[in-house]
Amino acid sequence: DPSKWQFPEVEFGTDLATEHERWLAETKFESAVFVYNYPKSIKAFYMRDNDEDGGETVNAMDLLVPGVGELVGGSQREERLDTLLEKMNELDLDPEDYWWYLDLRRFGSVPHSGYGLGFERLVTYVCGIENIA
Repeated sequence: DPSKWQFPEVEFGTDLATEHERWLAETKFESAVFVYNYPKSIKAFYMRDNDEDGGETVNAMDLLVPGVGELVGGSQREERLDTLLEKMNELDLDPEDYWWYLDLRRFGSVPHSGYGLGFERLVTYVCGIENIA
């Protein structure tokens, strides 16, 4: 029930909390659902901007499931070194702190993506339990 949310103000650019994710999966869609093209402002610098909207969003997605919220999160990574350096500059990140990551792009990269699956969340979802201790 959105009237009982701890964080009731949700608009474009708001980072979704578990209560929002669960509401989408359990109430709005009543099933697993993918949320994609997240606002750039709430995601990591290494996520690739979407060209279609001028970089307002990034090519990222989350798989939300009933009873859990986010089960899987993933994104396309920025493979262009010059764009990566520009993004780091915008966020006042020191490239020296990320030399190893930048070298991965400097010496050759291809368009690629990555994701993470929460194993404990998977177990709770598959088993239909609230938590594992």
